[in-house]
Amino acid sequence: MLASRPLRWLLQACAWLSLALGIAGVFIPGLPTTVFILIAGWAAARSSERLHRWLWRHRLFGPMLQDWAAGGRVSRRAKWSASAAMALGAIVVCWAPVPSWARWFSLSSMACVLAWLWSRPEPGAAP
Repeated sequence: MLASRPLRWLLQACAWLSLALGIAGVFIPGLPTTVFILIAGWAAARSSERLHRWLWRHRLFGPMLQDWAAGGRVSRRAKWSASAAMALGAIVVCWAPVPSWARWFSLSSMACVLAWLWSRPEPGAAP
């Protein structure tokens, strides 16, 4: 179901911004792709049937959205990519001159996200 017109505009802007960030994530190490594509799909489903259909049928982004819709599934490749990006981010945080509270907050946040991510089922796995 589509939202009201002003909300639809905001959601469509969110969808396009998330899509742009997801595409950038394909090329920029450390910038996630999957999460932004999932946000784009969610926002597009509520604001633009055309954009949602395009995302759903896209050869790269469609499988991510379809796997997520089929029970919150995340591919092993996406899990490994996110793990590598977070490992790189952790190295940067450990070497950067940041306050210790910020370092521990970042590292513990990444650890929680990784634990959650690896707990997600994979496509083809039994429910």
